[in-house]
Amino acid sequence: MRILLTGGHGFIGARLTALLAGQGHALRCLVRATSDTRRIAGLAWERALGDVRDRGSLAAAMAGCDAVIHLAAISGWDDHRSPELGPVIDAGTRNVLEIAEEVGLRRAVHVSSLAAVNGSPQPRPFDESAAFTLTGRGLRYAEAKVRSEEHAREVAARGLLEVVIVNPAETYGPGDDGLVTAQNLLEPLRSWPALACAGGTSVVHVDDVAAGIAAALERGRSGERYILGGDNLSVPELIRLTLRVAGQRKPVVRLPRGLLRRGVRLLDRLGLPTPMLPEVLDYATLYWFADNRRAREELGLRFRPAEVVLRDTLRWLLEAGHLRAEQAPALASM
Repeated sequence: MRILLTGGHGFIGARLTALLAGQGHALRCLVRATSDTRRIAGLAWERALGDVRDRGSLAAAMAGCDAVIHLAAISGWDDHRSPELGPVIDAGTRNVLEIAEEVGLRRAVHVSSLAAVNGSPQPRPFDESAAFTLTGRGLRYAEAKVRSEEHAREVAARGLLEVVIVNPAETYGPGDDGLVTAQNLLEPLRSWPALACAGGTSVVHVDDVAAGIAAALERGRSGERYILGGDNLSVPELIRLTLRVAGQRKPVVRLPRGLLRRGVRLLDRLGLPTPMLPEVLDYATLYWFADNRRAREELGLRFRPAEVVLRDTLRWLLEAGHLRAEQAPALASM
C-alpha cells in the first residue's frame, strides 16, 4: 500500500513511519522545507514538500497514494496560544480529508487526541462512544480537535472515503524531544518534595500508539473511534510509580486544585513563568481515563503496563541527558 503521512517525522509519527516501512509499505511523508526529519533518517520514505494548510501541495502529495494517515498538529503545551493552532488542526484536517475524497483515496486515519473526549472531575474512564462535553473548558486545542473529529465523521458518512478515528491517550516513550509528556516525569524527579495535582491520565507507550494507528489503517471500521490508552493512573499514583521506577524515595504532596489554579493564574497575570498555562491546568486536573476495549477487541491491540512504559521513558531520559544518574539511581546502575 502507498501511504501519505502528515506529521510522519514527529514523536509518534516517526515510530509509525518506522513500523510501516518495516511492514513493506511505500511511504510518502508531507514535510515543510524547515521540517526536522532526523527521527526518520535512514528509513525508506519519499519526501513531499507541502503543508496541510495548502490544498495544492496536499493534492500533489496524495497523487498515486491509496491512503493517508493524518498526524500533523500543534500539540506542545507552550503552543496552546499559538495563532496557528486552529488553522493547523481544524482547517488542516478539513483539507486533508476533502482532498483525499477528491483525488479518490480509499482510506484515511485521522489521529486525534483523548483531549477531544470529555474529561471528568471523577476518576471514571470514557469509552469510544463517549459524548463531547467541552463547553466552558476554554482549551482551544481540545475544541479544535473536536471540530476536526466532527468533520472526519461527516466525511466518513458521505461514503466516498473510509475514515477511521484514533484517540491516543497521554503518550510516553523514547524520543519525546519536545518533552511534552516527559516533563510530567522530570519535575517530580527533580523537586523535593514531589508535587502532585488532582486529576489522572491514561499512560500509553509511543510504540503501542504507532501499532494502534497501523492496525486502524488495516482493520478499523470507517466512522468509528478507537481509544489508544493503557493503565489509568491518578496524578499522585503516576508520580509515586515514577519515583519507584527511578529508585527515589521522597514524599508526594498533593496540591489542592483551587490553590493551584489561583497560584497559576496570578503568575500568568504578572507575566511570570508558570508550570503550565491556566487553560491547560483546567484540563490537566481532570481525569483523562480511557476504556480501550474496542481497540483491544476489534484491532487486536495489547498495551504495555504503566511500569514498563515509565521505565522505558526514564531510561531514555537518562541516556539523553535530561536526567542525572542520581535522579534515577535504579536505572543508572543497570
